[in-house]
Amino acid sequence: MLPAFSVIFLTTLIGVGQGLFLALFTVESYAAFDLLPKQSDDFYALGSAVALAFLAGGLIASFFHLGRPERAWRSATRWRTSWLSREVIVLPAFMGTVFLYGAAHWLGINPVLAQLPTGAPVNLTAVLGTLGTLLAFALFVCTGMIYACLRFLREWHTPLTVINYILLGGASGFTLAAGFAALTVPELVRFYAGWALIITLAGLTSRVASLWRNARLKPKSSLQSAIGVKHPRIVQKTQGAMGGSFNTREFFHGCRPGLTRKVKWIFLIAGFVIPAMMLPFAQVPAVAAAIFVVQYAGLVAERWFFFAQANHPQNLYYQSVA
Repeated sequence: MLPAFSVIFLTTLIGVGQGLFLALFTVESYAAFDLLPKQSDDFYALGSAVALAFLAGGLIASFFHLGRPERAWRSATRWRTSWLSREVIVLPAFMGTVFLYGAAHWLGINPVLAQLPTGAPVNLTAVLGTLGTLLAFALFVCTGMIYACLRFLREWHTPLTVINYILLGGASGFTLAAGFAALTVPELVRFYAGWALIITLAGLTSRVASLWRNARLKPKSSLQSAIGVKHPRIVQKTQGAMGGSFNTREFFHGCRPGLTRKVKWIFLIAGFVIPAMMLPFAQVPAVAAAIFVVQYAGLVAERWFFFAQANHPQNLYYQSVA
């Protein structure tokens, strides 16, 4: 498939925002049970603002993929059957929840709404954080299922697609949280870096598993079945037109085969190996920032490869121009 950079930045940017919010609420949840020191409201408010910035950046990027942006609202009308429509609904709902979570901390509006049997209070931000967590995972699932539900694109049609979206978004979010903590609350860096390392390694495992699976896929169709001719040796010389067409532009990345192999190694090294090696040194703000930048660049490459690797069945027929 042809990788669209608007969708690449949409999925990677909102993944960072989701992961960062989950990191923030994880600390608040631990602190509620006295497993971590309680943090100031400013920490959560500022962190929520950063998460919102990434989510907004992803939302803005998505508009560059639309032919008629003024009709974007129509994409939500098929929510009963379309994972894209569900994503369009869940994303603003999640953004609104993150805003309310951050605003409640910023304004100090955090009344106790209930109390657990253990005596732990259930305040407003705990409710908003729980709702935001559910929406964050729902958004991961909706985004991943847009591609995993496509049976004819066999490279995508696997539960590993959804798992990778969750783990890669979580890894980038917790890595950013480590950098954010290095600037604001240094005592949290080890906690965030530890979780970022765990999630990064889990993401590496799941991504390598998907690469291994996709490398062993056997085509269900052939050039003979695509054109209905059973001759043993068929070679396409032209598609019947001297210029390109929608089919040759939109369903194939058009790059040399060697480029995809290079990009695969780039995203494995930059997205996983280098961050895993550098995260133990995230106490230094400059190092933490460099880890996030390198990992995010690797995840952009990973998402490009994700789209480029998918081989649409129509490419059997529309192989080249002339």
